[in-house]
Amino acid sequence: MEERIKYLFRQYLNNACTPKEFEEFFSYINDASHNELIRGLIKKAYEETGLEYALFTYVDENGKLVLTKPEPAPQNSIQTTAHRKRYAVYAAAAIVVLATGFIWMFNNLHRQKQIAAVPALTKKVTERSEYKYLLLPDSTQVWLNAASSLEYPRQFEKDKREVILSGEAWFDVKHADKQPFIIHTGKVSTRVLGTAFNIKAYPGRENITVSVSRGKVQVNYEEKEVALLTKGQQVKVGNTGNHVVEKKTVVTDVAAWQQGSLEYDDETMGDIIADLERIYDVTIRVKNETLVHEHITTSFRREIGIDKALEVLSNLTDTRVTQVNNMYVIQ
Repeated sequence: MEERIKYLFRQYLNNACTPKEFEEFFSYINDASHNELIRGLIKKAYEETGLEYALFTYVDENGKLVLTKPEPAPQNSIQTTAHRKRYAVYAAAAIVVLATGFIWMFNNLHRQKQIAAVPALTKKVTERSEYKYLLLPDSTQVWLNAASSLEYPRQFEKDKREVILSGEAWFDVKHADKQPFIIHTGKVSTRVLGTAFNIKAYPGRENITVSVSRGKVQVNYEEKEVALLTKGQQVKVGNTGNHVVEKKTVVTDVAAWQQGSLEYDDETMGDIIADLERIYDVTIRVKNETLVHEHITTSFRREIGIDKALEVLSNLTDTRVTQVNNMYVIQ
């Protein structure tokens, strides 16, 4: 192997590496147990090349070897000796830099390959009070709720289908036995084969909620299964993963927002307020901080408007609502 590395190194110095030789050389670096071994081999190979101007040898940002001839050394013998010693020190340093440069180049090349291997994602976004219907590459149907986003590849992989959701969406997944559909929402992932379900995972919410209207859904927190849901079941997973609540739900309530109904079952006032801000594109401020954490169960139709919706909440919490500079204040 040592002789082969010497040969490949010389080929590189002479700018004569074929693409295969270039890959082979860096594969040796990658396979080495210790970087020091490779540095030593490169140092030895470098010394055997007999290059005179090691001081000015370096690898540029594009991975090219640059050799620059120095200015002539002074003729004075004392100065000449001093310069030679200085050159020797610099040359040794340059060899280490050169070897490190090779390793950096390989690692950078490896990272670029990893990045290139990740398929480009399409991102669909909804603004406040906006809703979208999406048809994914596998014919899975998605209804994206207000102020949400969904990222997915133009073409799914053969062994799995993965998407990234922020916000809320209802999925009707195209069945595929050998190609599970996985939705990533922060540390929580939802895995299915073919089913219909709703996920609510807005940033800042107390819980991520998964509700199933058809089929079977596996919910994981950091790769660990926390729930296996079937038709009419729901799970709420706390953002820290230590709070998991399963319950039964009416199938028609799974994605009630699609039919214009706003359903809140034991939700915090803060989460409901955030929902109303997204749905009606308004700003709402709650003066009493303790009220934000109060749990409420209620429902109303979206078409009643923000004023009526806040009136319902104020009646439930014994508060009043005022408007100040286009902002609703609950106190």
